Amino acid sequence: MAIRATDQIIHKAAWLYYTHGLRQDEVAKQLGISRASVAMYLRKARDTGIVTISTSTQLFSQDVLAREVEDAFGLDTVWVVSPERDGPDAAAEVPVVAASVFLELVERGQRIGVAWGRTVYSMADVMPFADLQDVTVVQLCGNLGAPYSYRPDQCTMEIARRLNAKGLNFYAPLVLSSERLARELRDEPVIREQLASVADCDLALYSIGTVDEDSHVVKCGAMSPSEVHALRDNGAAGVVAGQMIDRHGTLLDCDYNRRIISADLNSIRAIRRRMVVIQEDSKLEPLLAALAGGLCSHLVITAEMARRLLARAAKPSVRASA
Repeated sequence: MAIRATDQIIHKAAWLYYTHGLRQDEVAKQLGISRASVAMYLRKARDTGIVTISTSTQLFSQDVLAREVEDAFGLDTVWVVSPERDGPDAAAEVPVVAASVFLELVERGQRIGVAWGRTVYSMADVMPFADLQDVTVVQLCGNLGAPYSYRPDQCTMEIARRLNAKGLNFYAPLVLSSERLARELRDEPVIREQLASVADCDLALYSIGTVDEDSHVVKCGAMSPSEVHALRDNGAAGVVAGQMIDRHGTLLDCDYNRRIISADLNSIRAIRRRMVVIQEDSKLEPLLAALAGGLCSHLVITAEMARRLLARAAKPSVRASA
């Protein structure tokens, strides 16, 4: 079942108030809402049974996992997807939950930045239709020529179609053949203006790619397996909007990144809500890199990934970089 963002804020208010012992005004300040709203959410938490004197953590273990991940990594909101009994596994449900969350985060008049990948396109494919004509959906990185449905332009335009919104594509390739060509293309007025406007987005949506032969940049022909393995040996830990990041979440200094047409990572960090969706439990290291680099504020993951993140957060070196 998809988890509503409004339910999550009720759970989070209750977690901060009852578990962390914050006053209602302190909860309001941390969540960016009014004190009256906090009082209303706490009342709803009691009325609906989210909070009881002795059994709240047992009844809502998945919500406890989400709150613990938020606390460990300083995230605004985390949604944890658990498999339902006799139903599909959690990974299969992630795009459904993420699509529901995304729709509740989008507001009229906003500008939304979207990257690419199978998870993002799977979200778009199950996303209900909405009428948000004054929303603009912006492609965060250049395009690929490979005939895959989860190309950057396809992800952007399908989400725009589902929202009945305006879609803005990058009419430039993701990877250029030389650094000089990439610099010249980034200097073109239309491309320069589009890249500069990324920081003005209100919400960004993307997943984090792996650095191996299963990576999208390999499958879509941007790199060969040997090239991506060489970058991994040189410190690449994940892929964000087509760009290689190291384990600290900073842009890797390499020829590949200098040939990329994509939103600057600082521009992505400047977006207030940075929604990351991780479907595969194998993406622990890339996700940790993105978290270390401040590239995520809102996160949708499986319960298994949540437990693995918490296990890593318990290590002093991870806590220091989170």
